[in-house]
Amino acid sequence: MSSFYFLGIGGTAMASVAVALSHAGHAVTGSDTQLYPPMSTFLDDHNIRYFSGFSDKNLQSVLPDAVIVGNAISRGNPELEYALDHHLELISMPDLVRHHLIGHNTSLVVAGTHGKTTTTSLLAWLLEDGGLKPGFLVGGIPENFSIGCRASGRSEEGFFVTEGDEYDTAFFDKRSKFLLYRPDIAIINNIEFDHADIFDSLEDIKRSFRLFVNLIPRNGLLLVNGDDPVAVDIASRAFCKVERFGLSTDSEWSATNIQADSETSTFDLLHHGRIIGTLRVPLFGHHNIMNALAAIAAAIRSGLSLDALTRAMPRFRRPKRRMEIVGTYPRNITLVEDFAHHPTAIRVTLEALSQLYAGRRIITCFEPRSNTTTRNIFQQELSACFGPAAVVVLGKVHRPDRYAPDKSLNTLRLKDELEGQGKTVFLAGQDSASYPADIVEFLQPQLQEGDVIALLSNGSFGGLKNLLMEQL
Repeated sequence: MSSFYFLGIGGTAMASVAVALSHAGHAVTGSDTQLYPPMSTFLDDHNIRYFSGFSDKNLQSVLPDAVIVGNAISRGNPELEYALDHHLELISMPDLVRHHLIGHNTSLVVAGTHGKTTTTSLLAWLLEDGGLKPGFLVGGIPENFSIGCRASGRSEEGFFVTEGDEYDTAFFDKRSKFLLYRPDIAIINNIEFDHADIFDSLEDIKRSFRLFVNLIPRNGLLLVNGDDPVAVDIASRAFCKVERFGLSTDSEWSATNIQADSETSTFDLLHHGRIIGTLRVPLFGHHNIMNALAAIAAAIRSGLSLDALTRAMPRFRRPKRRMEIVGTYPRNITLVEDFAHHPTAIRVTLEALSQLYAGRRIITCFEPRSNTTTRNIFQQELSACFGPAAVVVLGKVHRPDRYAPDKSLNTLRLKDELEGQGKTVFLAGQDSASYPADIVEFLQPQLQEGDVIALLSNGSFGGLKNLLMEQL
């Protein structure tokens, strides 16, 4: 067994992989700054020793076989500089996953701009319930497992399911992470422009996806969103078999007669245009039906029967912060949290909520936090994606000092545009000292019987969820 030191261990994926390797018998330590729950608690619960803050003395006291470098770590970090000065072996997290977790297993990789975490979690659960004991790496905490990563439970002919992110790998490796995961069965949910800090254009992103598709062996399978022209175009160059999933009936895998209640969505599954079964899954919105179709097709290719999937799907539990119903409070006010931070994700999430809670008013709190939405790249798209919301709260732009004013998201302009659509809009964070309490203060007199409050952010929103839970 080896000893691994995780430089940047507080990241969700880094912490999950660290725990998985510890469970596999390796010695694991690490360090990070600002470690806080839930990741600090997660590491503590699994007896992972870590240092708070970066210092070359941390590495000197451990002297690991290898240093796993998170992609948030850059030159100038004192531990990284020490590792370079003393010729310690540096490994990226995706490379570690490929060699120590994927190995010779059948590798199932879920890629795309949206839906990766939900699809990966559902696929891992279907394989688990079907007795295949898959390993997996999910960019969140799948509720059916309570951990984000584990090794395959089979010594031979096992399966490993990976959420394949197109973001870069490490300071010394600027390839997209999914290029290191050796796909046998690959899913591409959709392809849009995102990650403006590392990609210059949609063409830039398409280039990475073409390389990804080119890694699938001839006897592999590519499952692609048949309703996404960009994804279909990328798939047209594959050397392997390609099957489409979508809501259009010309896809190999599709769904019809979609219905939803407060607990589940039900749909008829079509294969080559013929209904082969009816399935129930506790997911909502057409985008999640697409996620389910992709997972079903990959699970059947992995050897599971439709009967097994029909039994497993109703017992799937959504990942944290993916249309997570936080609670229902007096006056039938419902609080929902979602990771949505891209205009498309915001739109489909709000559309799904408007279907699920038909007739109820939707209040949306959105925090511009990602490296793309804090810029003005999606200025126009953001003004068009809040359709179902009657009230919109715009959170404080995260780290606005990173970009010049003419490059940053103009929230005043966005507020005016949304008000022009007849929405009530509150621009939060004008006084940083009162943020995000100013949001709660604004919402209290606004709330009505039956309101649905949706918190949309890929970060903590300054602790807004806990403040709202206390007030509600």
